[in-house]
Amino acid sequence: MKFKVSAGLAYDIIAPSTIILNIHALRTAHQTVLEETLFIDPYIKIEELNATNGENRFVRLELPETGHINIKYEALVDTYYEVKDYSAVEETPVGRCDASVLPYLNPSRYCQSDKLSRMANNNFGQINSPFEQVFAITDWIYRNVEYLSGSTDSETSAYDTVTQQAGVCRDFAHLGIALCRALTIPARYFTGYAYQLNPPDFHACFEAYLGGDWVLFDATRLAPLNGLVKIATSRDAADASIASIFGNLYCTNMQVSCEYASQEPFSPLYYTKSIFDGITYL
Repeated sequence: MKFKVSAGLAYDIIAPSTIILNIHALRTAHQTVLEETLFIDPYIKIEELNATNGENRFVRLELPETGHINIKYEALVDTYYEVKDYSAVEETPVGRCDASVLPYLNPSRYCQSDKLSRMANNNFGQINSPFEQVFAITDWIYRNVEYLSGSTDSETSAYDTVTQQAGVCRDFAHLGIALCRALTIPARYFTGYAYQLNPPDFHACFEAYLGGDWVLFDATRLAPLNGLVKIATSRDAADASIASIFGNLYCTNMQVSCEYASQEPFSPLYYTKSIFDGITYL
């Protein structure tokens, strides 16, 4: 499936600063970036960086002068996904996990799985299937945490979300990740462009490692699982921020778009409680 994605950002530069952007569509075995452009006005030199944790395409911009800058990213991306039955998949012992998976078992800045261990085991520990455990976690978050724009900030963690019972997509994702890790299920943060998301914005959800696959889950249910274009995966939002700012500048405008660009009709896929199938793609 093809999607046309774009992100427009505008900043007022108060003092010389550096900004690291994370808005490029990721290149993977099942996600092909067919076309992409990055416009910067006024023009400055950029540097693409390789991520050390997770999957990211960082771009670093040095802003030596005060003023205003406009950034526009556009891409045509071809994605591929598979729907599989994970209901019979058994838990992968930690001793057999690949080394690249192990970091996603540990607590991280926003996902304090150690603090949520009792809650996770009391609510979901009796479920035998790891896939059904993750589905039950996702369903619990959807039913017990209110999606409330502006209710949290950059310091809100999974532990905070449990107590406040409100949050936005990144908070839903962090809580899902933390509860999975508390059950010894590797889980990682996913950020991307989302088709049919209203209002349009960057979107966060999470992936759980099941049967050797990273399987996608979204506790917000705000976008179809097969309508996502991956930007990055990481331990949590600290490693996959859309923009990391070092200096003194302010975002004055942000516009995000994700449009379906294939000729065949789009059939949105969501999890339902009666169908334990998982989507793994990208």
